[in-house]
Amino acid sequence: MSKFVNDNLYETRNNLIEEIASLSYAQFNNQPSMNKWSIAQVCHHLVLVEKASIKAIAWGLKEIDRSQKERKKVQLILDRTKKIQAPKIVEPDGEPFEVQQIIDLLSDSRKKLMTFLSTIEDTSILTEKSVNHPAFGELPLDQWIELIYLHEQRHIEQIKEIKLFID
Repeated sequence: MSKFVNDNLYETRNNLIEEIASLSYAQFNNQPSMNKWSIAQVCHHLVLVEKASIKAIAWGLKEIDRSQKERKKVQLILDRTKKIQAPKIVEPDGEPFEVQQIIDLLSDSRKKLMTFLSTIEDTSILTEKSVNHPAFGELPLDQWIELIYLHEQRHIEQIKEIKLFID
């Protein structure tokens, strides 16, 4: 995995932790409205997405097809004017969370991601294989990895907005 991707995964996660670490239980779990997620739910969603991404990449690596896949403009995920419906599998729990509980879940899912990625001997294979992504369709595996931190950046902006309504 490239240093650029590694640095972005690290930096984005640190930014996320900085945004949530000082929140009270009430701030963390307050839903701005009935159809909006709390900050805790946004963070739980990020944990679920990271875990699902590991499974998708692992599945894609086992596939035999090695035809070059079209690269997508995954940076479009940062455009928050475009609403993306989360697949059921990555919808957060409705139950409240403690801030430290979520930080631990985020740490655990990131550790699992980095451990999994370190087992890939030839990372060039990530550009050669692909898996269907719920928002982007057939997507090269290296772009799945890139989407983890881009998706997190999208939700950090959402968390900043939620914080404006809960203080």
